[in-house]
Amino acid sequence: MANVLDLRRRIRSVKSTRQITRAMKMVSAAKLRRAQERAISARPYALRIASVLASLKRRVEILDPVTGNLRHPLFAVRPEKRILLVIVSGDKGFAGAFNTNILKASAQFLSLCEGREVDIEPIGRKARDQMRRRYPQATHEEVQTENPADGSSLVRHVRHRKSGIEVVGEHPGLLEKLTHGAVREIAEEIIRRYTHEEIDACYIVYNEFKSVIQQRVVTERLLPLIEPGSHVIVDAVEPTAEEREFAATVAAAAGISPFAEDTHESDEEAARFGTADVDYIYEQPAAELLNGLLPSYVSAMLFHAMAESVAAEHAARMTAMEAATNNASDMIDSLTLYMNRVRQAAITKEIIEIVSGAAAL
Repeated sequence: MANVLDLRRRIRSVKSTRQITRAMKMVSAAKLRRAQERAISARPYALRIASVLASLKRRVEILDPVTGNLRHPLFAVRPEKRILLVIVSGDKGFAGAFNTNILKASAQFLSLCEGREVDIEPIGRKARDQMRRRYPQATHEEVQTENPADGSSLVRHVRHRKSGIEVVGEHPGLLEKLTHGAVREIAEEIIRRYTHEEIDACYIVYNEFKSVIQQRVVTERLLPLIEPGSHVIVDAVEPTAEEREFAATVAAAAGISPFAEDTHESDEEAARFGTADVDYIYEQPAAELLNGLLPSYVSAMLFHAMAESVAAEHAARMTAMEAATNNASDMIDSLTLYMNRVRQAAITKEIIEIVSGAAAL
C-alpha cells in the first residue's frame, strides 16, 4: 500500500498535468476560432468558382465539334487502374481520435483497391509516418536519352514500382502555415499527373468541418470532374451523439458557437448565378477558359478540404484536452480521498498502539 508521501507526490504530478491540459485546451480554442474563420471565408470563393464552371458548362460544349474530343482532359473518365489517394491528417497528436479516424478511413479505402496501383500522398506528419511504416516509398531513376528532334541529351525520370501501394510524396508542416501558393503547387502536380494519364482518379480523405458538432471523416473523389460544384462522397463516418453533445458543451464553455454559420443566402446567390438563364458572350475560346478555371477549381477544393481539416483538428484537440482535464480532476479527487483514508488508518494504528502500551503498563 502506498504511503502518504507517495500519494502527495502523485497528486502534485496530476495537478501539473491538469494545468498543461487546461492550457492546451485554451490554446486550441483560440486557434479554432481563427481556423474556423479561415474555413468559412474560403467557402464563398469555392462556391463562386464552382458556379462559374457550372454556368460555363451549360453554355459551352464540352466536346469539340471538330475533333469530337473533350475540351479538357480533367473531364475524361477512365477505368480506375491507377489511383492517387491524398490523406489530410494532423501534424501533432493529443487530438483524441482525430488522426486515428482518418487513418482508419484511408485503410478502409485501400482495402477496396486490391489489384490496382495506388499512390499515397500524405498531408501531415501523422499520415506520413503511418503510411511510411506500412508501404514503401516510390523510387525514381534518372535515365539519359537522345532527343530525336535535334540529337541532344534528355533526362527522364523512370519510376520503378516495388509494390501496388506506394508513398509518392510528403508535406509535413503544410497545415501549420496553410497558404494558397503551396496548395496550388500540389493541385498543379495532381492535374499534371492526371492529364498525362499517370493516374486515372484522385481521391482525398479529410475531416469535413461545418461546426464543432457538425463534422465527419469523408472520402471524396477529386478527379475526374463529373459535375463542378457537386461532391462525390465515397464514404463518410459520422460522430456519435455522445461525442456531439460533449463537443457542444466544451465549445459553449470556451465561448465558441457549436452551430454552423448560416450561409444560406450566399449559397443561393451563387447557385442563381450558375443557373441564370442569360446568354453570355465569351471572347476566349472554350478550351482557354477551361484551362484557366479548372486548375483554380481543383486548387480551391484542396484548400477548402485542408482548411476544414485544420479547424476540425483544433476542435478535436480542444475536446480531448477538456476530457483529459476532467479525468485529471477526477483522479485528484480519488487520490485525495485514498490519501485521507491511508492517513486516517495510520493515525488510528498509532492511537491503538499507544492505548495498548498504556494498558499493558
